[in-house]
Amino acid sequence: MSGDEFARLLGDFTLSAESGDGARFANHFTEDAVYHDYVYGPHKGRADIAHMMQNLFHRDAADCLAPKASMTRTTGRSAVNYQQILYEVSDRIATITLNRPDRMNAWTATMERDVRHAMEAASADDNVRVIVLTGAGRAFCAGADMEALQAIDPSEIRRGESTPPFDMNRRADWQTRYAYYPAIPKPVIGMLNGATAGIGLVHALYCDLRFAADNTVFTTSFARRGLIAEHGISWMLPRIVGHANALDLLMSARRVSSEEALRIGLVNRIYPPDQLREQTYAYARDLADFVSPSAISVIKRQLYEVPFQTLAEATIDANREMQIALKGSDFREGVASFVEKRPPRFTGR
Repeated sequence: MSGDEFARLLGDFTLSAESGDGARFANHFTEDAVYHDYVYGPHKGRADIAHMMQNLFHRDAADCLAPKASMTRTTGRSAVNYQQILYEVSDRIATITLNRPDRMNAWTATMERDVRHAMEAASADDNVRVIVLTGAGRAFCAGADMEALQAIDPSEIRRGESTPPFDMNRRADWQTRYAYYPAIPKPVIGMLNGATAGIGLVHALYCDLRFAADNTVFTTSFARRGLIAEHGISWMLPRIVGHANALDLLMSARRVSSEEALRIGLVNRIYPPDQLREQTYAYARDLADFVSPSAISVIKRQLYEVPFQTLAEATIDANREMQIALKGSDFREGVASFVEKRPPRFTGR
């Protein structure tokens, strides 16, 4: 094949993806080809690949084929441009903002890929010590995009089981499609600025901490759409609010006020809407400036391991981690800064 022929083939391949033309896209593959999507896993054969393109990606397909993000950097600050989120790093805090305010940040496959990539970027960035997840406009996330939900193929749920692991070195329970936030070695704070429903609530639950505006309304919503407790919420919610409260919230799918959410432990703190951002970032800066990142990473892992451990196992694990911590520079700096009455200069080692 000549260079010109290859260029024409590549151009046609790209155009078919950008247009969402499933049959045209699939014709670029052999009959038994396997196409592995970042979110939905493998699709085998032309028919399955065509179906994936036509019904899942539509015009968002170009996002899979193009580089995930472009980054610009300025002193102490960085920004990454995505399709349906905003990503920014400032003062060692990464902010991921769901950015479909006209649709109350309804969840889509594109948003799913964007958030996953941004979480990976923040996790790998040594300049990031805390991650804040929030929404643009008047909602955090009002649930799944209804148009996409109406067209969903039930088999796509099983394809989500093929999501690549977030961290191969962490427990498999925290490697699934949405349950990977506990595998991130940095604190993830959900700044819930408005309606938090369905899949939006699932993501809030996987955050380590949840700070909410005092006018935020919560709902599981699934039962009122004829759906079940999705994406591990049946496991996570009882561990946060207790078995009885979880049954109430899941079976009734009723609306829960921020005051009740605070009372049952669904959120850690509530603030007036005009104070939520200030108070959340004050907490995040305190973590970033005064707490050892290595200590936070281990403590977070310990707490997410506990549901699978006995007390003896948790104690043995703690003793092993304590030996490592005592040899670390963060321990020496923590003691020195206390004795010298100065702010610590932790390195995460």
